[in-house]
Parts: sequence; C-alpha cells; structure tokens
Amino acid sequence: MSALRILIAAAICGAAAGAEAAQDDGFTPLFNGKDLSGWGYKKDGKVETFDGKAEASDGRYTAKDDMIVVNPGKGIAQLWTAKEFPKDFELRLEFRAAVNADSGLFVRKPQLQVRDYLVAGPYKKLEKYKPQDWNEIIVVVKGQTAHCTCNGEVLEAALKLPETGGIGLEADRGQMEYRNIRLKELN
Repeated sequence: MSALRILIAAAICGAAAGAEAAQDDGFTPLFNGKDLSGWGYKKDGKVETFDGKAEASDGRYTAKDDMIVVNPGKGIAQLWTAKEFPKDFELRLEFRAAVNADSGLFVRKPQLQVRDYLVAGPYKKLEKYKPQDWNEIIVVVKGQTAHCTCNGEVLEAALKLPETGGIGLEADRGQMEYRNIRLKELN
C-alpha cells in the first residue's frame, strides 16, 4: 500500500510541476479571463476604464468564459490596454471569428486586420486559417517593426510602428472572440 501512495504522490507532484513550468514561459496575461480590468476606451485624451467590469459601457465588449467577446453593434469601437509597451515584445493571442466578422488588433497604434480572413480578407489565401475555429496570431515587435503571423503564416512581414503604445481590439462587424492574450518583453 505504501508503494502505491508514493506512486500517486509522485504523479501528483509531477503533474503540478508540469503545470507550473507551462505557466512560467515568460508571458504575462493582458486579460485576466474574468473582467475587463486593465482595458478601456480612449477618446479625446480621456480614458474610460472597465476595471472590475465584465462589460464595456456600450456593451460592445464582454468578458465571458475566459474570452473577450466583441459583440455586434453600430459603429466602430476600440478597446485598449491601459498600459503602453515601449520595449520589444512578443504578443500572442487566439481568436475565433463569426462568418464575415471584421475586427482588428492594434499594435502600439497601427492596425492589423483580424477577420474571417477567407471571406472578409485581406488575407484570403491563408492555407492554415480555420474558419469559425480558434486561430493564433503572433506579433513579434523589434524596434519600430512588427512581424505578424496567423497559425504560422505571414500576415505582415514588417508592419511599421511608433516607439510606444498600447494593444487594442477593434469592434467593427460581427462577433469576434479573443482569448489567451499574453505578452512577453524581449531582451
């Protein structure tokens, strides 16, 4: 019996160590999975923050089930991180687009289109894009240039950026879901 207990204890410790190692990859979550803390609207030099709130004031963005959900609505809305990022970094996130959905990812200010690419473009020739399923975008920023991929395929090889700025998500057309939004500063 004691050998069985030792084996079970070793398995539990090993699983816990593996989970800890997976979380210790140097990435910092930009979204806590529960509410829109650290995010807000920027307009006319003012910031409307949504700390502790599960929904933006106009309902265009909702924190739900570990996702930021971009809800359909009128006009364009932009949700920004309160923090700016002047150093080199790698940003990773996953997104799922409804049919013909149109959103965007702002990197320090310039926009990378995030859409149901095969229908809404502009990257209609992607071979690894999965319609209405989870896709991963990776943005590597070095200096004032970003290299952007979707599921390993290049979207923008050299997107020009300012020296600093936040990360933003656009609400334009249709529903978009974002999860696992995380950033790691590079040396």
